[in-house]
Amino acid sequence: MDWRDSPEQASFRAEVRRLITEELPARYRRGDGDWDHDRVSADPEARAAAKAWGDALAKRGWFAPHWPKEYGGGGMSPMEQFVFRQEMAIADAPHVGGQGTRQLGATLIVHGSDEQKREHLPKILSGEVNWRQGYSEPGAGSDLASLQTRAVRDGDDYVINGQKIWTSGAHYADWLYVLVRTDPTAPKHRGISFLLVDKQTPGITIRPLINMGWEHGFNETFFEDVRVPARNLVGEENRGWYVGVTLLDFERSNIDGAVTARREISELIDYARGNEGKSKSRLSEIDAIRHELAQDFIETEVQYNFSFRIISMQNRGMIPNYEASTAKLFASELRQRLARTGTKVFGLYSNIWRDLDGGAAHAPMGGRFTRAYVLSVPATIAGGTSEIQRNIIATRGLGLPRG
Repeated sequence: MDWRDSPEQASFRAEVRRLITEELPARYRRGDGDWDHDRVSADPEARAAAKAWGDALAKRGWFAPHWPKEYGGGGMSPMEQFVFRQEMAIADAPHVGGQGTRQLGATLIVHGSDEQKREHLPKILSGEVNWRQGYSEPGAGSDLASLQTRAVRDGDDYVINGQKIWTSGAHYADWLYVLVRTDPTAPKHRGISFLLVDKQTPGITIRPLINMGWEHGFNETFFEDVRVPARNLVGEENRGWYVGVTLLDFERSNIDGAVTARREISELIDYARGNEGKSKSRLSEIDAIRHELAQDFIETEVQYNFSFRIISMQNRGMIPNYEASTAKLFASELRQRLARTGTKVFGLYSNIWRDLDGGAAHAPMGGRFTRAYVLSVPATIAGGTSEIQRNIIATRGLGLPRG
């Protein structure tokens, strides 16, 4: 591992910092807003901020850093992506494009027809169209290949019937990319097709799922006789499973999470040392909590170094395997530990989410760690459960036999 920038990387880092210093809108400097929401907000200021930030990135080709340059992307190497994401995370600057840039665009570049690329890639890069994923179903989550949403060919269309769940951000989406079963007699990993669906198509219903942190991130999506043009099929019919798991080789170090963990624990320590924090903190009263906080601080540095390990491997042309599982397992469980520590630091004050008037005068740090505690519950499930990660580490990393 090499923690130092090469001259080229240092130059690129300075360029990213200049962009953030000169062009990040004040709304995002204050920590307000979410780009996905802002782009369709009823607030003109929010829409203007989203457009300005999207345009600033797009004119440099940084709207989609990992796309090849011939498709309007940044063409960044894994190390350049690492530097870019690191500086964005340090500034808490929002990423743009959502799943359109991260997942669908990469899939279309590999599997899409020329017509599909011409129609959809420019609209992703301009921020005009926001995409969301329709994969999971009530009976097909971790075992996604068991999905049952049907699509039947009818002339020039496919007719979709079924239900998706946990559709993240579907209420902000313009289009959905959906895995559907087109051959119910085939083995479960076959007989699946990949379709592009305009959300305004008649027969689509989006219902919100509010989590226990009172946030609307997930949705249920229902399809009732939804007609989708056959030209919206990506790749071959009944080969959609292989299309759906396509990803380009982009940076996967999770440096964003490492920087966020480091920032949050540093802000917790600074707050607890301040006048307001001292009156609410139990750090001076209970040694065990102080020791736990010190342990969490050490572990945020360990997570940071996991990120450097993975990007160092990718930069040498290696593909992280069990190393990525180790980092994911450690990061998701650290997120839960850090949230628990934050609530312990403030004791009974951590029961306060916010004041009734909408302020946070009595909630330490605006109730941040109370919300983090509740919202961290699925951290060890999403993106691959901790149990799955441990199995990968055991078999691929330690060479242990399968049970």
